[in-house]
Parts: sequence; structure tokens; C-alpha cells
Amino acid sequence: MSNTEAKKRPPSRGAKHICVPFASEAHYQACVADVAKYRQHLRTTYEQHPELFPQALDKGYTFHARYYLRKQRCVLRRIKLKATREVFTVRPSFLLPYGIARTDEVEHALFLRQWGVPFDALAHVFGRAAMFWYRAWLSFGRPNLVGTTVKHAPTMPQDLVADEKITWLAGAEVVVPTTVGGGCVLGISLAEQTDSESLKEAYGEFVTEATTAFPTYRVRSVCTDGFQATRDAWRRLVPQLILVLCFLHSILKLTERCRGTLRRQVLDRTWTVYYAVTKAQFAQRLRRLAEWARTSLDGSLAQMIEKMARHRVDFTPAYDCPQAARTTNAVDRVHNHLDRVLYAMHYCHGPHASARLAVRAWALQWNFHPYGPRLRQDQPSRSSPFADLNGFHYHSNWLQNLLVASSMGGLRL
Repeated sequence: MSNTEAKKRPPSRGAKHICVPFASEAHYQACVADVAKYRQHLRTTYEQHPELFPQALDKGYTFHARYYLRKQRCVLRRIKLKATREVFTVRPSFLLPYGIARTDEVEHALFLRQWGVPFDALAHVFGRAAMFWYRAWLSFGRPNLVGTTVKHAPTMPQDLVADEKITWLAGAEVVVPTTVGGGCVLGISLAEQTDSESLKEAYGEFVTEATTAFPTYRVRSVCTDGFQATRDAWRRLVPQLILVLCFLHSILKLTERCRGTLRRQVLDRTWTVYYAVTKAQFAQRLRRLAEWARTSLDGSLAQMIEKMARHRVDFTPAYDCPQAARTTNAVDRVHNHLDRVLYAMHYCHGPHASARLAVRAWALQWNFHPYGPRLRQDQPSRSSPFADLNGFHYHSNWLQNLLVASSMGGLRL
């Protein structure tokens, strides 16, 4: 396989593996020993979470075979669908894919990857080889990112925020196009060029995964910064979407160009424009701001405000779609975290495909990471970005929750 083909190859999905939560390992062993009890547990789980199972399961299935994982000393069962004759392996959520380890053995070490702790350090503290931890973490990036994160079509965000993060791959500068919605990373990839064609291909991965998971899904709005290649890429991907220009980027550029009392005066007037209630009011306030700048300011500050006025038609589409984001804060927030992780890794090394899996692994860990005690103390009902978006979680353990959500590669087959 050529390097180009390896770059474009979609991540493996584990589509023939159903990951099912069990109350405990003892509960699972009891189900394995008693077929009727196992069938009852699968029926109960299917009634609660049908998205974890093949659609043809309701037409019946038979227990097909079993096999023994020697390293984990655990028996796995296979089922065969009566309607399609397909065979699926049922894996308990306390086992990682391919039975490489139990979750209680690796959960704490993989949790530290959220802060970019090096794999050598994980090996030193928790044992095993550094390459074991690298491969275990990288496997997070293999399922369908959208299908694993969003479990029902009504909760799939239609209003998105998108931007690129600059990083390095083997010493060469690359960008990480990222799509965020509902507080979760829904799309992320790696692009070696920043032209509209390359960004279209990278952002297109999100569109492809989203429509694979939810065939009727359509993007409604996207908020981006002023980088023209990004905006062109989204227009070509989804011609009917509402494209909104981030207002905060203009605010930040104004902040860089003035100090002291003048800064306060300029920002007060500019935020007044932002808080306009209607499109007409926004246009009027922006026009007055530009008139004031022409008579009271000069240099780059006046030029920046004049540039904002020229982009009025790029700001105002937000008034046609009240649900649309008006700033890119949502993606900037996750990029701040990604930047720290990549810095701790000394950025990306090796082939493009591995780097792409790494940023996808980071994205899924972000979506499923447990909130810290300070937030949970103030808001005990919240546990993770995944739970915020979907309104539930499959398991109280973050790693088992991720593994169950990635059942069948995150897809409903």
C-alpha cells in the first residue's frame, strides 16, 4: 500500500464486535455460565440501548460459538443473526478490544494521557512497555468519531464551529482541522496544506462520518474565523449551510492595536455592535462605529474597524439562524487543550496515518474524559462532555463508557 493510500484509508471500525456493559466481572461470568441469563441481559440492554446492537437483532439470533482469551482467562460468546446470518462477537466492557487488557489495569494510566503524560513515564510507573501504552491509546482513534460520540439523531448538533490548529509532523508544519459541536469534538484530521482543497478533504471526513452514522443529517450553520480557505472549503462541502464569521477574532485584533483608555473606549463601542438584537440594528451600529473610527482614529486600528464594516454581510447571517455560534470559543477551548498535549509529545512523529489516529484518539478522550471534582461538586449531575450531549452515560467508568459507546465501531449496522 502506498503512503497516499495509507493516509486516506479510513480507521478500522471493529464493526463485528458488540461491547456490552455488565454490572461486574462476576455478573458476566454468571451470564456466560447460564445461556438463559446471558440472553436476558442482552435483551434488557437492547431494550435500553438498541444503538449498541445490529438493527437485525430484533428478528432473532442464536448463540454461535465461544472462544477463550488465554491472556485474560475469559470466555467470549459469539451470536449469529437469523435475518442476515452475520456473526458478531459480544465483548464485556471491562475488556479492551482484542482482549489486550482489562480496563481496571489500564484506566488510570490512559487517564493521564489527557494531560499528555509520556508513554515512557506510563511504562515506568504502571509497568508494561511504552509501545503497549502507545498502541492502547492510539486505538481510541479507530471508531467512527461522530457515531461513537453522538448516539441519537435528535442530539446531533447542526450548528458547528470549525478552525485549524497549527502543529508539526516530523518537523514539517501541518494543520489540524477541527469541527466542534455540543461541547464535543465531532471531526478532526490532519492536512499538510492550507489551501481550500486540502481543507475540504480534511473537513469532509466529518461530513462523511456524520452522514454514515445519521444518513439524514445536514449541517445547518458553521462559525469560522476569517481564513478564506476554511470558508471556501465549507461552502464547497455544504453549499446550503449558513456560514458565520467569528466576531471575537475581530475583537482580539482590535485589542492588539490599542492600549489603556482608548482600548476600553474601542471595545465598549465594538461590543455594543455585537449585542445588537436584530440584523438591521447590527448593521446600523457597525456603520456608526466605522464612521466614528474614520473621524477619531487612525493607523491600523482605524483600518481594522473599516475591515469589520466591509465584512458586515459575513457577520449578519447569524441573525437568520439564532442557534448558530457567533464566536469560535468552542473550538478555541479544545485547541488550547490539544496544544498542551501536542507540546508534551514534542508534536507528531512517524507517518501521516499514525498522526491522524493520534489526534482522533485525543478527540475521543476529550469527549469522554470525566469532569474534575470542582465542577462535579457544583453540578453533580454532569460527568463528561459525552453525557452533557447525550443526556446519559453507559457506565460510570469513563473508559468503559467509551468502549461501550464505540460498540460496532460507533455505527448502527
